[in-house]
Amino acid sequence: MPPVYYFFNQAYQFSNALPLYRRLGGTVILKKTHKFFQFVRYLRGLNRHAGEHTFLHTPAMKICKPADIKKLKGVIISLSTATMRCDPALCKTIFIGHGTGDKKYDSHEKLLEQFDYIFLSGPKHREKLKDVGIDLPAEKLVDTGNLRFDDYLNSTDRGREMERMGIADRSRKNVLYAPTWKWGDGTLDKYAMRFAREITRKYNLIIRPHHMDRRRIPLYKLRTRLEGLSHVYFSNPGDLLHSDTMQDFRISDILISDTSSILYEYLITGNPVIVAANEFNDLHHMPDTMNIMKHVTLFREEQDIVDLIGHCLEDGTSRSVYNRMLHDCFSFNDGKSVDRAVRFIQTLLPEQS
Repeated sequence: MPPVYYFFNQAYQFSNALPLYRRLGGTVILKKTHKFFQFVRYLRGLNRHAGEHTFLHTPAMKICKPADIKKLKGVIISLSTATMRCDPALCKTIFIGHGTGDKKYDSHEKLLEQFDYIFLSGPKHREKLKDVGIDLPAEKLVDTGNLRFDDYLNSTDRGREMERMGIADRSRKNVLYAPTWKWGDGTLDKYAMRFAREITRKYNLIIRPHHMDRRRIPLYKLRTRLEGLSHVYFSNPGDLLHSDTMQDFRISDILISDTSSILYEYLITGNPVIVAANEFNDLHHMPDTMNIMKHVTLFREEQDIVDLIGHCLEDGTSRSVYNRMLHDCFSFNDGKSVDRAVRFIQTLLPEQS
């Protein structure tokens, strides 16, 4: 098995490769020294591999200057569209990315062409590449399915996740509110407190901000306590060990979001989705079968959110629509995507096994 390395610009992006890391182990590479302390904070406790002893039990980390990257032997799995100048005789690069939403790739999208392989979560991922004019040879595109779905499909312990979240009244339905951040015109500021006041009159509310808004959780907790609000809970996306997205999916009955890629990942649950309308429109052009905005219930500011949630929960027709869309957007959905990815990685650089 070749050595495996992981690269990402933000700690939360690593959650997309965690299913692979848990199977293969490996080393996180950092191009900048200051990232080390940030990553130690957010990756602590994730090292589950016997014989590897690291500070605060993080995955092994290695600071690599450009010259160091050229010397690496093995496989680099990248979650970000960054330049990877490796020696092709020594190292192969694989791009996974960090989400399959409709927000366009950043200005470095052409860097995707430099990777030896791209792991595709499904047809929607392929369509996103096509939409920005990236045309890669078929041998570079490897269909694995969504690696993160395996955790959801292979786990059934909803009660354990309810305990983790500390949910007191389990007779209530659980509403997951997971907005994006300012890149995407996120609705956290606009609706977090309104939803906390209104939704909790009938339902439990779980607020999961984008990772870029994680530092604001203590302020929102304080505000809800000062107003005496109960049945509102917070999930910290920076706590990769305890608060993975799939763990929140497990206990939710309905999702409210905006332009976050979580809209598409949530299809794995089959549960209803409400989109809080916003003004962001720098989005990929997708066929209707891969455009969730053609199928969700829209929420606008003047509407009663509690009534809308109740209607969506009672409407049983949405499940078949979302299940069909799941298979239009993602491949396989069988709980074996990590197996496929691991088998492919094992074929690379066999002489270094």
